[in-house]
Amino acid sequence: MSELPKTFDPAEIEARWYARWEGEGLFRPDRPDADPWTIVIPPPNVTGSLHIGHALDVTLQDILTRHARLKGKDALWVVGTDHAGIATQMVVERNLARENVTRASLGREAFTQRVWEWKAESGGQITRQLRRLGASCDWANERFTMDDGFSRAVIEAFVRLHEAGLLYRDKRLVNWDPHFRTAISDLEVETREVQGKFWHLAYPLADGSGHISVATTRPETMLADMAVAVNPSDDRYTHLVGKQIRLPITGRLIPIVTDEHADPELGSGAVKITPGHDFNDFEVGRRAGIEARDMLNMLDADARIIQTADGLVPDTLIGLDRFEARKAVVAQLEAEGTLERVEDRVIQTPYGDRSGVVIEPWLTDQWYVDAKTLAGPAIEAVRSGTIKVVPESWTKTYYNWMENIQPWCVSRQLWWGHRIPAWFAEDGRVFVARDEAQAQAQAGDGVALTRDPDVLDTWFSSALWPFGTLGWPEEGGKLPRHYPNDVLISGFDILFFWDARMIMQGLQMTGEVPFRTLYLHGLVRDATGAKMSKSKGNTVDPLGLIDRYGADALRFTLAAMESQGRDIKLDEKRVEGYRNFATKLWNASRFAQANGIGGSSGREPPAATGIVNQWIVAETQATVHRMDLAIADLRFDEAANTIYQFAWSRFCDWYLELIKGAVDEETRAVAGWVLDQILVMLHPFMPFVTEELWGLLGTRKTPLITADWPMADARAIDPAASADVKWLIRLVEEVRAARTEVNVPPAARTELMVLATARAGYTAGSAPPVPRDLIARIERLRLPLRRLARVDRAIFLNMGIEIDLETGEHLDVSRDGQGERTLGPQIVIDDMTFILPLEGVIDVGAERDRLAKALAAAAKERDALAGRLGNASFVERAKPEAVEKARADHDARAAEAERLEAALARLG
Repeated sequence: MSELPKTFDPAEIEARWYARWEGEGLFRPDRPDADPWTIVIPPPNVTGSLHIGHALDVTLQDILTRHARLKGKDALWVVGTDHAGIATQMVVERNLARENVTRASLGREAFTQRVWEWKAESGGQITRQLRRLGASCDWANERFTMDDGFSRAVIEAFVRLHEAGLLYRDKRLVNWDPHFRTAISDLEVETREVQGKFWHLAYPLADGSGHISVATTRPETMLADMAVAVNPSDDRYTHLVGKQIRLPITGRLIPIVTDEHADPELGSGAVKITPGHDFNDFEVGRRAGIEARDMLNMLDADARIIQTADGLVPDTLIGLDRFEARKAVVAQLEAEGTLERVEDRVIQTPYGDRSGVVIEPWLTDQWYVDAKTLAGPAIEAVRSGTIKVVPESWTKTYYNWMENIQPWCVSRQLWWGHRIPAWFAEDGRVFVARDEAQAQAQAGDGVALTRDPDVLDTWFSSALWPFGTLGWPEEGGKLPRHYPNDVLISGFDILFFWDARMIMQGLQMTGEVPFRTLYLHGLVRDATGAKMSKSKGNTVDPLGLIDRYGADALRFTLAAMESQGRDIKLDEKRVEGYRNFATKLWNASRFAQANGIGGSSGREPPAATGIVNQWIVAETQATVHRMDLAIADLRFDEAANTIYQFAWSRFCDWYLELIKGAVDEETRAVAGWVLDQILVMLHPFMPFVTEELWGLLGTRKTPLITADWPMADARAIDPAASADVKWLIRLVEEVRAARTEVNVPPAARTELMVLATARAGYTAGSAPPVPRDLIARIERLRLPLRRLARVDRAIFLNMGIEIDLETGEHLDVSRDGQGERTLGPQIVIDDMTFILPLEGVIDVGAERDRLAKALAAAAKERDALAGRLGNASFVERAKPEAVEKARADHDARAAEAERLEAALARLG
């Protein structure tokens, strides 16, 4: 057993232990006879770096993985990264630009090769950072969504969906990013409020009988208008329905149609319909009988004006950027007299989250998955309880989205990603196959084929992650041993983009749910509750926190604050506090080592006859039981706080105090066993410091990471001993609090009077006798009571009994002045009143005056704050953080006043 250093150095310990764990293969599942347990990491982007959301997500996964390993399961934590189509392509293109090279000049094959080179050199940053956090992933089988095995799974899934009629090619509107020239998902679109304008236009009726007014925030789209819609219940326009409008500029004739989309209360009640460039208009157009293939398109992939199918766009507009075209269209409308008015308005505008350009709804041919059909079994899996969602409140959101799900666009116009396994013939036929040879066999000899240039949406491939990473599809159709996964941990913000799609794909491809439990955690916000963003300057760097306080402290903070989906207000002081917790455990271990206390010899508690040892064994078993329940229920906060309270309060503060000066062989055995149980239970939360202490406190057969989880055994509990020590702790805590409240000098010793009544005062001759079992209890606990409460004698009023707590001797109580000696703080525990006589120890009158003045000051400040908070003007106009601070200050002053009132009452 090596001697513990005086100081706890997290950085040195973390680097050394992580290298050893990984180097010795201790993260690998190597228990073929044990029950498999599996979790997959949500694959971070290969371009990414660790942010605080990752830190929360990964910490929770690691807690469950380490716990499963300690429980003897064959625990597998699948790790890997996502190829991140747009993000990676953007990084590599930016690097090429520094060399004055473009993607187009390189060509697809050479560009893809450059991406692979970048991935090999720079794509592992986030996985290195995950190691800093202590993630015990199976790095020996790290996966990548573009590796050969996973790519085969992606192709197989695409082909199977197509063969089942669940994947098809269609012309629909997509979110189009003109910068990257690709469709993007809703997740990659961020909506910003921008100052814009609302143009009111007068569209003339073709018969010259008047006009109809419409309004738009995108006047250039009128070049592709195909209808004007009015609500069928709007009597103002009944006579116009079915008539034609002659559009300004193009002269195109378009009909006036009815549709519920038109709101009679909004503007004129009439809306222009551009089905090729607006998602709502697309649906209106389809309801009006316009096929997608006939919808007009007025933009190219760069969002520049092109000629529409009917050739009516003026040549002067062709080739203009959409925003330049807007100016030109507005000027021409004004010249024609059809621009009625313009008003300023804040516009909700979609932007590409990576490109930063305005996103266009654009009509293109894309590949779609029939998500509606796939959603049916996925809904039932959650409704039946086959998949448990935690917290359950998210199921309502899940059902609502899944029941209204739209076709899923899975194609992207990029070069980096899984190339779509489809080949086109010159006559327009499309052949989907696992490889080109299979496609050629479908097409027949002599048919020239060209492969689809598009790639798959990264969400398509990542939806296969739980089984594609495990070798699916296996020979013979047998599912992998570690499938389904036991639990998936995810942020609620990707419930639809990833979690729901994994459920759909898992059920479709394997016939099994991908995971049995879905745990959705909240967001990590700053200390004030504000959402973190770079623009606000309130982001938190988890690596910086690790540098300052250690990975254990950050992990424990995140776990202790994670309360089933509620957002976390991250305050650096909490991280510092839990670093102090690790230091306290370190110092407690040094105390143990100095007293000959080392590691235990087994999981069973050693025999204990001493009251204090029996109590701590019972407390340990109760803690194990509470930990088991909390982890089973995925109550990370409850589990963390349970082990924290036990380790800090019960073991470090009380047990070690109670055994000081009385460390015999039994106590050494019990203390060593309890310390071991603490280290094992704390290990999933604080792996580094616990592993270090485990190794330093004894000669071990195995590192802590592969030790055994404690067993909760009620047979080891002695209820009487537990009751004795719990009572002692309550009494000592109350005595210490009373002494502090009335400024008793720390070194001063007092007597303790015992009165068998719960009344606040004492009237001589009226008190019933103190129960004999209480006298016996004090006799059993006299030495720790004397030392911890700093009392020399226990005097049982009206019973003629006084006990010297040092010797146990019963003393003569027939002396004068008993009444005066009862002046002092009174403590009520159960039905007993304990009095600390302070005459001669402090100036009771002066102390009473001090408390009264302090109470008056606290009450005055409390009432002033209450008045401020009661002022509606302050609450409504002040900044939220100012109101929150006022409430916190009021609560603090109210608590202080209550404490001072209690202290005064105790003095009598």
